[in-house]
Amino acid sequence: MKKREVQASVKDERLVRKRRTEMIKGAVNLFIQKGFHRTTTREIAKASGFSIGTLYEYIRTKEDVLYLVCDSIYDQVRDRLHSDLNNNQGTLESLKTAIAYYFRVVDEMQDEVLVMYQEVKSLSKDALPYVLRKELEMVAMFEEVIAKCVENKELDLTEKQIKMIAHNIFVQGQMWGFRRWALHKLYTLDEYIELQTNLLLSGIKG
Repeated sequence: MKKREVQASVKDERLVRKRRTEMIKGAVNLFIQKGFHRTTTREIAKASGFSIGTLYEYIRTKEDVLYLVCDSIYDQVRDRLHSDLNNNQGTLESLKTAIAYYFRVVDEMQDEVLVMYQEVKSLSKDALPYVLRKELEMVAMFEEVIAKCVENKELDLTEKQIKMIAHNIFVQGQMWGFRRWALHKLYTLDEYIELQTNLLLSGIKG
């Protein structure tokens, strides 16, 4: 699916990336505190360290900012997972390692994951399908890892089961972010990873 283009009047691509990175950082904090709809573009500009006029040199609408936030989050998670998952050898141990790595990435990006979970519904009809497609691409990375385990006779699963397990892993990772108000009182990150992984594998093995 084609990437949604966000218009900028500035032609220096390096500067556009720099300013938008600053904008995303400022917007994430505001969206967590106030939500997307109650946050103004003026507040986003101030949190980003520049004027409202400068802000509109890099975006056209407040929704552009939300789109950039969601797009950036998925890119970061995908890129950080990519090399680790590609090196997966199709064993249960390597699947455990991939799950733990993903959960740790989510832990480091808890604020961003929370914004994405809460506010993605606010995207427009032309932006939402693109963002959701990127999520499915990340789920597919886990599908590939699990499928390799099946090929190596480490697991015995149907295609539908593989897809369901991949979605479960993806959501369990996100849950550490959007249920943190409760989970952090009960578990350390290591305990959460171990418990979720053991429950997952015991369910797979029956």
